[in-house]
Amino acid sequence: MKSVSQIRLFDRSSRNLVVAGAILMSTSAGVFAQTMSEPATHQVTRAEVRHELEELEAAGYNPFQGDDVSYPADLQAAEEKVAAKHQAERDAVMSAGQNGQAKPAP
Repeated sequence: MKSVSQIRLFDRSSRNLVVAGAILMSTSAGVFAQTMSEPATHQVTRAEVRHELEELEAAGYNPFQGDDVSYPADLQAAEEKVAAKHQAERDAVMSAGQNGQAKPAP
């Protein structure tokens, strides 16, 4: 017959094993949730990047100046011009759509 101390030791170790298993299962579920990829993320294509660079160059940005101290300001100014141009185009489409001339793009 087993002694009482052996039975208590077995009970403690089995309890510890159950607790450790529960902890591992709960943490592994969190890791799996973090690794799930997000649906419908848009990968920027090479053509889109080239088009954006062409728009920035047309707005006055020169990427070939090298280490220019005004680099961030040049790029930001060109981005603002391009954004203003896009906004003006959207406004023109919307006003034309309101006048019944054309429908705005979705």
